[in-house]
Amino acid sequence: MEVKKPRSETPKEKSSFKKWFKKHLAAIVLVVAASVIAAVFIIAVNAVKYDENLPTISTKRKPEPVKYYSPLTGLPVADEAATKLPVTGIMIENSPESRPQSGLKNAGVVYEAVAEGGITRFMALYQGAKPALIGPVRSLRIYYLNWAAAYQASIAHVGGSPNALAQARSGGYRDIDQFFNGGSYWRASDRQAPHNVYTSGEKLDQLNNAKKYTQSDFTSFSRTDGKPAAKPNATTINVNFSSSPFNTSYAYDKASNSYIRSLAGGAHHDREGGQISPNVVVALEVGVEARAQNSDGYEDVKTIGSGKAYIFQNGTVTTAAWSKDDVTSPLKLQDSKGKNIALNRGQTWIAAFTPGRGSIAWQ
Repeated sequence: MEVKKPRSETPKEKSSFKKWFKKHLAAIVLVVAASVIAAVFIIAVNAVKYDENLPTISTKRKPEPVKYYSPLTGLPVADEAATKLPVTGIMIENSPESRPQSGLKNAGVVYEAVAEGGITRFMALYQGAKPALIGPVRSLRIYYLNWAAAYQASIAHVGGSPNALAQARSGGYRDIDQFFNGGSYWRASDRQAPHNVYTSGEKLDQLNNAKKYTQSDFTSFSRTDGKPAAKPNATTINVNFSSSPFNTSYAYDKASNSYIRSLAGGAHHDREGGQISPNVVVALEVGVEARAQNSDGYEDVKTIGSGKAYIFQNGTVTTAAWSKDDVTSPLKLQDSKGKNIALNRGQTWIAAFTPGRGSIAWQ
């Protein structure tokens, strides 16, 4: 049997192959390289897939930390529990014999209005703040109680007008009258009665806890981060209530974005140091009405209804409208379109005056 030898390539065939190889060399290299890369990738993916010891890389962004703010002042607080702390309103005197007062500088919101005879009085609201000395504490009027009710606040006072006491003791309010809670108040020896009743944040906290007033659930003002206006239009404010011993003024301080308060022509200092400087000043035009439940001849400020308001913050003034639907409803401050106006975070001072008896001016 004859075995055929393999046929050798002819010189012409060898030459054709070389030409073909050279022509497709680049493509061959790319194919080989792609195959190698694909193989490496598959090996790497399988290694990550099946090697449980390899660390897991997360592409998710960490959530932003939750921020909590006091509903009373809008200032940051430590946690959610701090937003539910009980609010306490304290009646503080403003006759010349009571000055300088203690604790006003630390209040979150302060209401100021005429009590009797042109003499103004304050209701200072606190939530979380615990001044060591607050006072002098004086008697309650029904309109302060109506303002306090919207904050679900305890109300600290020494007696009050007959209609105010009847309402406070009706069972629907957190009444912490000194008449029935004497251990939470004391009389200072360096002042004469009746201008010498004081209390403290700690004592009132203990009293609230004992009465199980441990939480306040309320709607306060909308709040925002303020900054000085580029073109301020209200850097000096004068709020007149009755006469010079009780009239007030404010000077805008751009550095602190606050309003430095003066009373009766002089700086209004807290007795424990520091001039009172709220971050926001609100002036309310209010009417008055004769008391219906007694015949003492005095008048009460109208708190239910609506009227004109002036809001001072960031060195500017905004004309607004105030409204309060009923005793427990919050005080609203709204623009011409009925939208709530956001107030700067920090202390808010609310001055209620009656046109014709008092006035507001600024420049």
